[in-house]
Amino acid sequence: MNRLSLPRRFAAFAALFAATAHLAAQQPPAPVEAVARAFVEAQTRGLAGEVSIEIGPLDPGNQLPPCDAPSAFLPAQTRAWGAFSLGVRCERPVAWTVYLQARVKVSADYVVTVRPLRAGQIIGPGDLGPRRGDLAALPDDVLTDPSQATGRHARHALAKDRPLRAGMLRTPAIVRQGGEVTVFSHGAGFQVSNTGRALNSAAPGEAVRVRLPDNRVVTGTARTDGTVEIAH
Repeated sequence: MNRLSLPRRFAAFAALFAATAHLAAQQPPAPVEAVARAFVEAQTRGLAGEVSIEIGPLDPGNQLPPCDAPSAFLPAQTRAWGAFSLGVRCERPVAWTVYLQARVKVSADYVVTVRPLRAGQIIGPGDLGPRRGDLAALPDDVLTDPSQATGRHARHALAKDRPLRAGMLRTPAIVRQGGEVTVFSHGAGFQVSNTGRALNSAAPGEAVRVRLPDNRVVTGTARTDGTVEIAH
C-alpha cells in the first residue's frame, strides 16, 4: 500500500486546512444582498404605483472577508429609479466596498394622447387617456394626471398614443404683448403698484418687460392673475 511520508501528509493536511479556512472566511452573498434590498425598499417607500425591486447577486466566488455589519449607500447623483449601481460597504473587521446592480420598476398610470394633436392646440380632457406602464422606463417629466395638461397648448404636433411630457406643453400667456398690466413691488412694510405696457407676452412664472408711464422699462414675473411682480 502506497503511503505518503509524514512530511508529505503534513503538507497535504496544511493545504486542505488553508483551503477550508479560506472558504470559511469568505463573505456570504446573502447578508450583502439583504442589506442592499432593505436599503432600496426604504428609498422607494411612498412612491405612487406598484414598486418592484431587483438586486443583482454578489459574486459567490468573491474574495471579501466576512463583515460584521455591512451597510448600503447610493453613489453621488444616483437615485433608486430604473437601472442603477448600489454600493455596500464594510467598516469592520476589514474595510471594503462592493457594488451591485439593481433595478427599480414602478408600475402606474401615465397620460397618453388618444388622438393626434396640432401644434398650438389647446388640450382638453377628451384628448387624453391613461396607460399602465413602468414609470422608471419613461422620461422624468411624463405626466401622470390629465389635469396637468388640460387647458395648456401643445408646443408641437403630437401623434396618437404618445406619452405626454411636461416639456411638450405650453401654458397660455396670461400677459399679452402691448396690453396694459398692473405692476407691483413690495417689501418689509410697503407695497407699490403702477400700470404699464407689456413689451412681451408671458405665461405665469415667465419674465415680462414692462414700460412704465415715465418710459422706464422694468422686468418682473407674470402672476396667475395677470399682474407683474417686481422682485426686490
